[in-house]
Amino acid sequence: MSIVVTGATGHLGRLIVEELLDRGVPADQIVALGRDVDRLAGLAARGVVTQRADYDDPGSLQAAFAGAEKLMFVSGSEVGKRLVQHGNVVTAAKEAGVGLVVYTSIANADTSSLVLAAEHKATEQLIKDSGLPYVFLRNSWYLENYTGQLPTYLQHGVAGAAGDGRVSAATRADYAAAAAAVLTAADRTRTVYELGGSPFTLTELAAEISRQTGATVSYLDLPVDKYTELLVAAGLPEGYAAVLADGDRGLAQGELEVGDDLARLLGRTPTTLAEAIRAAL
Repeated sequence: MSIVVTGATGHLGRLIVEELLDRGVPADQIVALGRDVDRLAGLAARGVVTQRADYDDPGSLQAAFAGAEKLMFVSGSEVGKRLVQHGNVVTAAKEAGVGLVVYTSIANADTSSLVLAAEHKATEQLIKDSGLPYVFLRNSWYLENYTGQLPTYLQHGVAGAAGDGRVSAATRADYAAAAAAVLTAADRTRTVYELGGSPFTLTELAAEISRQTGATVSYLDLPVDKYTELLVAAGLPEGYAAVLADGDRGLAQGELEVGDDLARLLGRTPTTLAEAIRAAL
């Protein structure tokens, strides 16, 4: 069995490779791909096959996918370029005769109105149209999106445009473990998983930070345009700020809340908000 993992130089891709190793997949049956193979040296030292692959270079993808039984297709990070890049991946996978494509999508991709969801929805359609067997892992937000901002929250409070909407955020490690579970399953019973942890509001996020730190942290809810302005004033590029604010708009409408597919794949309760904050402090 050969499992090819794209984006293995990124946080999620690297964790998926680590999970596969932890599950007993022989290192020489895992192919870790990235644009900079030097960043894969640690995996290569453990016996993992490493190879250069670039979503913008179809030839590199064709060479990397040759002989692959399963492809762990970690979505690209360049918003606005992903549909062309992902099309290159799907074409190369079809030409290589890959037996299964597992793609990291976004929560509720088929119905979501999020700006970020459009490329994921289109990629899912490309994969369906290719005729390749597939599994879509529709991941909600990362808990690290929030725990990584703890210093800012403690200084300025939590701000957003999410209203009372709930987000089913989970850790990268839990999403990676779910991906590894799908890749190593003896039988594939489903093609779409809506993945996320126990949902919470941003008001609950602020309250949990307050509880654990003893500081008074509150949530300031803003209209989407005002939140965009706040992010720009904080130094973010306007386009990126608008995408983040749009994410909160979708959160407010319930588009990032999912059920318990993640818990079922993990066979345990996903890491909770409280646990993630405790680990980050």
